[in-house]
Amino acid sequence: MDTTSNSTATAMAGRFRGFLPVIVDVETGGFDAERDALLEIAVVSIRMEPSGLLVPEPAVSANVEPFPGANIDPRSLEVTGIDPDHPFRGALPERQALDHVFNAVRDAVKAAECQRAVLVGHNAAFDLAFLNAAVRRVAHKRNPFHPFSCFDTATLGGLAYGQTVLSKAVIAAGLSFDTREAHSAVYDAERTAELFCEIVNRWRRLELAEADRVTSVAV
Repeated sequence: MDTTSNSTATAMAGRFRGFLPVIVDVETGGFDAERDALLEIAVVSIRMEPSGLLVPEPAVSANVEPFPGANIDPRSLEVTGIDPDHPFRGALPERQALDHVFNAVRDAVKAAECQRAVLVGHNAAFDLAFLNAAVRRVAHKRNPFHPFSCFDTATLGGLAYGQTVLSKAVIAAGLSFDTREAHSAVYDAERTAELFCEIVNRWRRLELAEADRVTSVAV
């Protein structure tokens, strides 16, 4: 049995009170979660190293077919560059797309010995609203995400680096950001995951430094 793996899983569960942070990014046909199409969804789970630092796992994603009657604002497509009718997009119906990413999230939650996933997003309320709307439309009964709790890297980025725009917060954190790749669900989820981990790890490093200081003073 891999006791190191087991101990880090237990530590992850304890770090966030039994919740596993999972980064989510969606690309959509507009801003109205009830009326506008969900077009892409990507999720990135995280794991804890023996040092207590967090690292992102590979992204799991799906292109999504617009639900019947969905609204798609052409201005949104200009930003994302998505062609919903492209024959090679490989889009899945909403139910299948949710099943695809939810299966990966449930596996990650189990491996981390957590009880549920909590959504991490940049302006997380937007992603959570579209996720919850899709869950309601298909009457999904096995949504692994908490229905309203979330972590917002726009807020955390403002706290840690004084930046609330994703690209600026990522760069302020010492990470790279390619604006040509932005507004892809996978790319944005990966950069958001790196940002979230860096912010949490920054706090962890401060904890370790403070523990070393206290130890040195005591000696």
